[in-house]
Amino acid sequence: MNVSPRRPLFNQRTTSNVYRVFVLTLLILGALWVVYGVKAGDIKTVGVPSPTPTRGALSYEAEGDAYFRAGKLGSAISAYQKAIETNPSDENAWAEMARIQTYSSALKTTDDEKRTALLAALQSIDQAKVLAPDSSNVAAIRAFVLDWNANTNIFPDTAADSLLEAEQEATRARQLDPQNVLALAYNAEILIDQQKLAQADQLLTQALSLDQNQMDVHRINAYLLESEASYKDAISEYDNAIKLMPNLTFLYLNAGANYRRLAFGSTIDTQQNELYVKSLEYFERAAKINGQLGVKDPIPYLSIAKTYSQMGEYFIAGRNVQKALDFKPADADVYGQLGIVFFKSRNYEGAIPALKCAIRGCTPPESCFGRYGRECDADFEEAGVEVKGLPLSPSTVVYYYTYGSVLAALSRPKKNYCPDAAPIFQELRAAFSEDETIMRIVRENETICRSIGQPTSIPTPDGTLTPIVTETPIPEIK
Repeated sequence: MNVSPRRPLFNQRTTSNVYRVFVLTLLILGALWVVYGVKAGDIKTVGVPSPTPTRGALSYEAEGDAYFRAGKLGSAISAYQKAIETNPSDENAWAEMARIQTYSSALKTTDDEKRTALLAALQSIDQAKVLAPDSSNVAAIRAFVLDWNANTNIFPDTAADSLLEAEQEATRARQLDPQNVLALAYNAEILIDQQKLAQADQLLTQALSLDQNQMDVHRINAYLLESEASYKDAISEYDNAIKLMPNLTFLYLNAGANYRRLAFGSTIDTQQNELYVKSLEYFERAAKINGQLGVKDPIPYLSIAKTYSQMGEYFIAGRNVQKALDFKPADADVYGQLGIVFFKSRNYEGAIPALKCAIRGCTPPESCFGRYGRECDADFEEAGVEVKGLPLSPSTVVYYYTYGSVLAALSRPKKNYCPDAAPIFQELRAAFSEDETIMRIVRENETICRSIGQPTSIPTPDGTLTPIVTETPIPEIK
């Protein structure tokens, strides 16, 4: 009998499935690819931010150059600092930053600010020289930086050495590359400072024959013409520099100052007024550029104030100095300049608090009286600030002897300012004993204080009192 085989209901035989094996193989290979991709960084896990492309040093340098041409020197310096962070061995970035840092010192109002900017420039260019000791460009810019560091008012102890080293660097830059236009120009600037005007003229003629499109060359040529008292030609050269770099406000300030010199020397009233107006136009253009750039720079307003002061318009001169203080309310030098304007306008009472802030410093409430002659008005967003006084130096001595003169002249037996004036005269004697003009001022006012029981003022036709300071020269705003 034939019996059919039993069906394997519980013991089914395993059979091979080629498709299943193929799918499993693909899954295994895919998992391995993911693992190795994560390890290699080709695949990022969820939540990890995507990478941001890193900017190169050249990009930051281009940005710095653009800011420099736009007149934003602070932003230009910051951009070059980022370039150096990206590539610390780029000597050109170090050198160009040093050049801009040096120019930025022209926009500072106090000796301390100028000193800080110039020392920073010197550190930058020294680093560039370490990186590229045989670069003509680095040597040329180092000569420029050293020359501006040879300022006897700011660096009285090292100025002579800096000027000598600047000359050596300029010579070396020209030896490394006789066609280096900046080396020729900066060497000429050094020669001007050494009063070697004929040699400077030769180098500038050569530089201009090589390249008419360098702002520095026209600026330095204007400086040479100023030194030769050719103020009209100097203005023309500043205009050429302005065409190349129209947003550098110090070029406008220099041109305006030359117009003011021409006006001061003119004996024709109508011509003098026209020249003063031209001077004001250049200063106002500088102020307008700063406004467009968002730069709060007091210098254009101080230049406007000096021009109006020379015109005898002391009220508007004072208003412009006060405008400068709105930008830098803690700047002791600006308080000093305001005090000088008050002095020249015979507002001696107003000069006292302003000059006190300049040389002795003042508290926030006192700073309000120094600026406005009254308390600050919060409704007009006026606020007092702490002001640190300026040390005695060739740049600030005018504030010291003017303050002492006013204190002595306004002293009365019942309101005696001489105890405040006496220490000032002692400081002046210690520091400027060889300056006969200053010593004469000191002696005059010490005589007033010794004779405090006698009249120290004379009546004017309108009944007011004018201090006896006729022998004291009325100082100019710097």
